[in-house]
Amino acid sequence: MARINPDFTEELRDYGAFDPNACYNCGNCTAVCTLSDEDNSFPRTMVRVSVLGLEDEIKSSLDPWLCYYCGECSTTCPREADPGELMMSLRRYLIAKYDWTGLSGLLYKSLTASIIAFLGLAALVIWFGYSESFNLEVIMPQGHLFEMLAIGSVFTIILLPNIIHMWWLSMYKPGVKASIGLYFKALGDLIVHMFTQKRTLGCDDNQFRWFEHFILVLGYLSLLFTTVFLNWFETHNLFIIILGYVESAIIFVVTFDFVKSRIQKNKEISKHSQPSDWLFVIWLLLMGLTAFIVRLFIDLDVLENNSWMYFVHLIVLVQWSLIIVPFGKWSHFLYRSFAMYFQKIKELAV
Repeated sequence: MARINPDFTEELRDYGAFDPNACYNCGNCTAVCTLSDEDNSFPRTMVRVSVLGLEDEIKSSLDPWLCYYCGECSTTCPREADPGELMMSLRRYLIAKYDWTGLSGLLYKSLTASIIAFLGLAALVIWFGYSESFNLEVIMPQGHLFEMLAIGSVFTIILLPNIIHMWWLSMYKPGVKASIGLYFKALGDLIVHMFTQKRTLGCDDNQFRWFEHFILVLGYLSLLFTTVFLNWFETHNLFIIILGYVESAIIFVVTFDFVKSRIQKNKEISKHSQPSDWLFVIWLLLMGLTAFIVRLFIDLDVLENNSWMYFVHLIVLVQWSLIIVPFGKWSHFLYRSFAMYFQKIKELAV
């Protein structure tokens, strides 16, 4: 028997939901959604289960991840219930439920906790620099080592268990019967959606937004590879140096446009930005900008006399790696890709 939680909508407000109780079930949101079909009646279904407080159904559902928030449903809602923002809020809620540490929920719901976490990590980086007398010859290799360790440890210790929990809630508990062969057969969908997010193209007037996200993903992953595995800050290879400049510039330009949209609020998807949305785009912008400047200072042979610049970059890098990637909006990228993967497995199983 389904358990109803009448206080669920109040809890959901902490994740950014506008007013799901304003919905009178007209179905307009589903009618205008180009991604909705006979198998996926969203966002209407998720609005109803949210109003009823059917938490188990929400935690087992992949529907919030199948929405790409074009904002059309919110624009045309006659009751201004904002179903698009509800879907966004449900994604934040689900991330908090997947996360075994409990930190995602805390940081999503409390800006104060996020600020304390950011300041704490900044203080640790400064303390580390002080303990090494701010010697860049010692600190920069340590910074590079941190990048390598952070990638492996954050994924292994935090993200992988969370993905397994996501699978448990959305596949195992609902009783989806799928052979191991189907998991291998659907792997192609996981890779395609992870790198292209091609489902976005199903939304009306979303082609440019898709292109921006596609370029940003390629730029981010390429810069990650260039800095970590090609050691961009220490290499003398001209091709790698230029490649890193291009990648960091791409990240800066695209994220600058995202920040501008959130400031101008000229699109539905930018009207209700939560702190986690701002932190994601601003820190990604800072990642591209500070990496670009650090490498530029190296090439101009002025970094030694401006070591503060590397510490600014290192602070941004540590905060990004230990807060935003495992517990913030970056994880949407990972969970959405696996949601598409699990959805494909369900289709194949049927």
